[in-house]
Formats: sequence, structure tokens, C-alpha cells
Amino acid sequence: MSTRPFIAARIEEVLDRWVERVMRSFGWREQVICYTGYGTAASLRLLGRVVLVPGRAHTGIGRATEEFVRRRGFRNFFTAAVVRAAITIEVGGQVISTTTDRGGYFDERVRNHGLEPGWRQVPVRSAESAQALADVHIVADDQRFGIISDIDDTIITTLLPRPMIAAWNTFIRDESARQAVPGMARLYTELLRQHPGAPVVYISTGAWNTHDFLSRFLTRHAYPHGPRLMTDWGPTNTGWFRSGPAHKRETMLQLTRDFPEIRWLLVGDDGQHDLALYSEFAQLAPDRVRAIAIRQLSPAEQLLAHGSATALEEEGRGLPCGIGVYTAPDGRGLLAQLRDLPELT
Repeated sequence: MSTRPFIAARIEEVLDRWVERVMRSFGWREQVICYTGYGTAASLRLLGRVVLVPGRAHTGIGRATEEFVRRRGFRNFFTAAVVRAAITIEVGGQVISTTTDRGGYFDERVRNHGLEPGWRQVPVRSAESAQALADVHIVADDQRFGIISDIDDTIITTLLPRPMIAAWNTFIRDESARQAVPGMARLYTELLRQHPGAPVVYISTGAWNTHDFLSRFLTRHAYPHGPRLMTDWGPTNTGWFRSGPAHKRETMLQLTRDFPEIRWLLVGDDGQHDLALYSEFAQLAPDRVRAIAIRQLSPAEQLLAHGSATALEEEGRGLPCGIGVYTAPDGRGLLAQLRDLPELT
């Protein structure tokens, strides 16, 4: 059996290398983009990407144009990846050398990092870039509670997956016009008040290109800081398209390995398949789930999200004994149900 990547992946790498050469000829330079990482006393996970950016300042007209397009989502998708770039990471007296993949991404594990629990910063640089600092949440070993949250229509109204509406929200709308789901930020903040230092991990099938936008969105709407585990929309080593549900399954299972003592509150919505995925996960790892919270979309949101005015799932199936499903149309309703539950204390 051949071990070569799928033909679409090989074509993508060839195109990325060609774009990289062209952009370098125009004087573009390397820049490291660090995504929010996480870790424990045993190891930490650093994620990011190396891309090319213009090497000279904009003219007056250029700055005005840049300010206009900066706030439109399509700009996030116009990037030139640096394929197989060499990068170095400095932490705990170590200098770790690694390389990016064919899309310019890196996902590195570091052991014996020596960082104390809390939010820390780790220096990362490529061979030709200035130093960037990666935010990393080091979770204390005695922490037993955490939140795994969906993003689309759970904390931000996106009306996915209807293609035209999703494209409008993602590519065209000014990012300041994007709406937060009422009460969800307060829900997470209140739960973290009860569990200081607990991790909040946001999982989405959205592209890594939107990571910076989501960082600004979370800050603007007072959501807790936490890793956003996204995906690359390009082809995989085995096929043309990535599976969104598979990405969520694999990410949740990875988190159970990274945090073996934590039991998670799983938060999603009923506009896609979150309840089915969470129920499946609870069957696989019942000792890692405290409860499931599902935000109910309105009939209008349901219609725009998937073409029907009713939810895709009405109830969890096959949930292990003791794992409850709590539903409400917004964060305030969910908080009223979850605040005093014994399983969350």
C-alpha cells in the first residue's frame, strides 16, 4: 500500500510552494502566528503557523484599504504559508527545533517545561522572523473540572451550515457586527468562579484562519480566554475533504489523554449534531463527562441553519447513568439549571 499523501494534498503543497516563492520575490517576510496552547506539569502543547506578510509599510491609500478589509472575514483566508519552515521554541531552559507541515502549521509537544500553573508565554521564532509569544494555559494537577465548548451557534451566532449565509458571515460582514449568544459568557465566567483555574477549550470545525478573529471576539464579549482547536480546510493526506465530526471526536479524545483527571462539561447547540457527538463521547468515556449543556436555537435559527424549523436531535441517546442533558435557549437559562448541580461542584 502506498504511503504517499493523497494527490490533492501533493497538489496543494506544490501550489503553496509556488505562492511562497512569488510572495518572497515581492519582499514578503516570515511571521510566526501563535495559537493559544495548553498543558499540564508533565507537558504542554504549542500550536501555530508560519506565514508570509508584506515587508514594507502601506501608503496612505493602502492603510485605508487595509483598515477596511482587516475587519472583513475574507482577509483571514488570504495567506501565504511557509512550507516546511524551521522554527525554534525556548522553554524551561530548552531550545526545541521543529518544522512546519505542508500548510505552514506546527503542533509541538514539550515535556519538562518547568512552567508553573496559570497563563504563561513561550517564545517561538522561525529562521527569518521576529520572536512571537505563545499564550499557554498550564492547568494545575489537582484540577478536576473543565469546559469543552462548541463555537458556531453556541457562543457566536453564525447560522451555519447554510452555505450562502455562512459565507456572508465568514467572509463579508464586518467582524464587529458578529453577535454573541446572550448569557453564554456569563455562564462560563460563573462556572470558572466556582472552579478557578479550570480550562475552557473551544472546539470548532472552522478554519485556523479565523483564530485571530475569534480571539478578538472572545475578548470583546468577555468570554474566558482558552485554546481554540480549529482545523485546516484543505485536503487531507487521505482525501479531498476533512470530516468535521471526526475532528471534534478526535479532539475530545485527545483532551481526555492530555487531562486524565478532568471531567468535562460539554456545551453545544441543537442546530447541528453536537448532542449526538457528545452522547457518543459520553459512551466512550463516561468517567470524563460531568454533564451536557445544549443551547436551543429558535425556529428561525433552525430553519436558516439546516432547512427545518425543528432541532436535529430531540434527546440524548444511550447516555450513561448520571450524565444529564440540560437545555435552554441561552446562557441565562443554562446557568439557572447548572449553577447548583452537585456534579458541577
